[in-house]
Amino acid sequence: GTASVAVAGIFAALRITKNKLSDHKFVFQGAGEAAMGIAHLILMAMEKEGVSREDAIKKIWMVDSKGLIVKGRSHLNHEKEVFAQDHPSVNTLEEVVQKVKPTAIIAVAGAFTEKILRDMAAFNERPIVFALSNPTSKAECTAEQCYRLTEGRGIFASGSPFSKVTLPNGQTFFPGQGNNAYVFPGVALGVIACGVRHISDEIFLITAESIAAEVTEQNLAEGRLYPPLDSIREVSLKIAVKIVDWAYKHGLASWYPEPADKEAFVKRLVYSPDYDSFVTDDYRWPPAAMQTQDV
Repeated sequence: GTASVAVAGIFAALRITKNKLSDHKFVFQGAGEAAMGIAHLILMAMEKEGVSREDAIKKIWMVDSKGLIVKGRSHLNHEKEVFAQDHPSVNTLEEVVQKVKPTAIIAVAGAFTEKILRDMAAFNERPIVFALSNPTSKAECTAEQCYRLTEGRGIFASGSPFSKVTLPNGQTFFPGQGNNAYVFPGVALGVIACGVRHISDEIFLITAESIAAEVTEQNLAEGRLYPPLDSIREVSLKIAVKIVDWAYKHGLASWYPEPADKEAFVKRLVYSPDYDSFVTDDYRWPPAAMQTQDV
């Protein structure tokens, strides 16, 4: 879920940078399960653009507690070996940013220093900064720090909620929170609707694409990389319909015949917490019932 919602934010950011995913170079602070999940989904998305796996890996740089993950470093597990770069050792994230000059930095551990944010702004017209650690007190940087230190050019998303930010020049931003709530209702609905038996990474990539497609130009102008959370029911429906369509096209659905109107088919399964009332809005007591009675 974390990978899917993070990549959804990246897809939305591409509409601001106006280029392809494979045009970007990513640096990850942290190389645990969450970071690896995001990296693998980015890798899959680049391959979908037509980039070879080898070339896509060269665009994903990972930093763990021992520094940049490079080939020949001892005690690398299989997951880290996949993203090990042919590069001299670099010890700190600040040095990695200086040498690699990424277009996007994504963190699930650690911190983005003032120097890192200023360097990102110096290297890129629209730097992408994802501070995904939870809770808010553990975030790699605040939304205000990102926007201020990048002169309002940073494209920011976080794992924790942040209030709107207004800069001295009057620019106001509403930072987007990459919440798993965007992912799981729609995925579950789509999978259950057509009886998918195995939830592959492709489903989470479809989900990321669907979430990003629901972000409006107005949302982007306000600094939001995700649709408003109050639209989650509509977003979940769109995700589910995309999953159902994909499942039938690839022979992975279990329920047949295939529905002609997939949106109507999915809508029938959507639970609504609103119930019809079986009593009138007001009730007039009979006069006899309103009289004082002796007990």
